[in-house]
Amino acid sequence: MRRCQPIRPYGQSMESPHRFAIGLLTTVTGDAVEAALIHSDGRDDIRPIGGVHLPCPQALHWGLLEATQNDLPITELGRLEQELTHHFGRAVEELRRAHPAEVNAAAAVGLDGHTVRRMPEEGVWLQIGNPWLLAELTGLPVVADFRRHDIAIGGQGAPLESMYHWALMAEEPRPALMINLGAVSSLTWLSPANEIIAGDVGPGLELLDEWVQEVAEAANDDGGQVSLRGEVHQQVVDYALEGRFFSRPLPRTPTRSDFEHIDVSGLEPEDGAATICAIIADAISLAVRQLPQAPEIAWVTGRGSRHPLLLERLGASIAELRNVDRRGLNPDTLEAECFAWLAIRYQRGLPVTTPETTGCREASCAGVSTARGPWS
Repeated sequence: MRRCQPIRPYGQSMESPHRFAIGLLTTVTGDAVEAALIHSDGRDDIRPIGGVHLPCPQALHWGLLEATQNDLPITELGRLEQELTHHFGRAVEELRRAHPAEVNAAAAVGLDGHTVRRMPEEGVWLQIGNPWLLAELTGLPVVADFRRHDIAIGGQGAPLESMYHWALMAEEPRPALMINLGAVSSLTWLSPANEIIAGDVGPGLELLDEWVQEVAEAANDDGGQVSLRGEVHQQVVDYALEGRFFSRPLPRTPTRSDFEHIDVSGLEPEDGAATICAIIADAISLAVRQLPQAPEIAWVTGRGSRHPLLLERLGASIAELRNVDRRGLNPDTLEAECFAWLAIRYQRGLPVTTPETTGCREASCAGVSTARGPWS
């Protein structure tokens, strides 16, 4: 196992601490690949440069969706991974066209593959996306397999974005809080003494997207196009939050089975969407109430950070919500930026996961790199 280097005072690090890096991931439904480019020292000096959202061809999209819901033959899964990896490569090329000098100077690509199985309680987290092929396609070193490495050292494989949120909130008044409204909802809390509490706290857009796609025949609920027409069924919300997952201490991350008891199947499409939004928001509010000290301000990021119903429901229990775009950050690319930042940290021998964020045994440079040489 690769050990972390001792954390040095800011500015006293290995040669060339500031680097360009690219982060890559797929959307939760597999309908697109997202790439983001940053310049950073892998600490709290972070400059986002740009990002791209590259829709997947329909066959790839449906293949990724099928892989997350059913057990595909190994041959089919292998071909799907190959096509996805080529699409990751196309996203990097789009980013290169927009920012040629910066991409050509990039030190690494941080890859978060498409998750097809997430069972951390069994030590299993399966993603597809071939880092070795991607390195050949892009001509850049690829750092990948963050999640499986974290699980191997006793972690849960998530949430990996908490370390990035910690860095982005380095200058925030304490206590500080950032909420990620992504596929799963997570939070990162920092105390006045710089202690961190983090973890996944409830379902997110994965559950909402699946509902509106299957029942409302909509691609998603962005802007509340479905949920704003519905009514919340509070009994369903209350029952959902009685699940064991919501009483577990942080850090924690769910499996799909943790949310199987959330059942809106008897509701109209609009009511089901509104009720899922309420479950997402109330699960976050429940976790916030369990923190040692409530912050006055909560920063929100992720694709759900502009969802009107989610924000309205969250606003009833949190004093002030601020979108990270008020700090010049892009909530839609922040998660991809995270994996670029993690790649830089890996190269510099800095912790990528910690016991406070994923429950791993020790702070570790989790991941594996295709590079050979002093930065590998």
